[in-house]
Amino acid sequence: MKLLRTIRLDASDTFVFDAAAEPGEWAVSGAFVFWHKDPTTLDGKARAAFRSGFLGVRSLGWSTLAQIVDTTAAERVRLVELLAEQLVRHFSAPTIAAATVAAEEEVAFAQSLCSVPADSVVAVHRTYVDGAVRESFRSLRPRDRKSLGKVFSFLEVEGEDEPGEQIDLAALAEREHK
Repeated sequence: MKLLRTIRLDASDTFVFDAAAEPGEWAVSGAFVFWHKDPTTLDGKARAAFRSGFLGVRSLGWSTLAQIVDTTAAERVRLVELLAEQLVRHFSAPTIAAATVAAEEEVAFAQSLCSVPADSVVAVHRTYVDGAVRESFRSLRPRDRKSLGKVFSFLEVEGEDEPGEQIDLAALAEREHK
């Protein structure tokens, strides 16, 4: 079985998001974080998290990329338990039983994104159109299929073709340090 873990190929997540996920955390889509928010009013770092973030389950920080990794059934059960605990603690889930049902759905969705080989990297792009949140996912696989390499060694891309949003990381970093 395969699931998603956060990955950090450079330091950009630490200044693009309010809170960056730690590398290697279990990850889920995280779209539920925005359920009670109007995406059209988001700006800055919150907008970046909405548009392109995976949620690190332990830290509740964001990661631009997630890596598909092999795992065990026991690790999956622990991930559901951890996410359920977070849903009660930070997202007002009424009971651990209700949170566990929601966590199971989130983890199952994350697992459904893992149909490509382990070590592939996944990116998300969220939009808000006609009152609905739409997520599209792209996967990148290492050329040699042996292991994750430098970001520029990736060749194959799978996913929907959509125009990308241009983000000036240098300008964001400058604003952060002022």
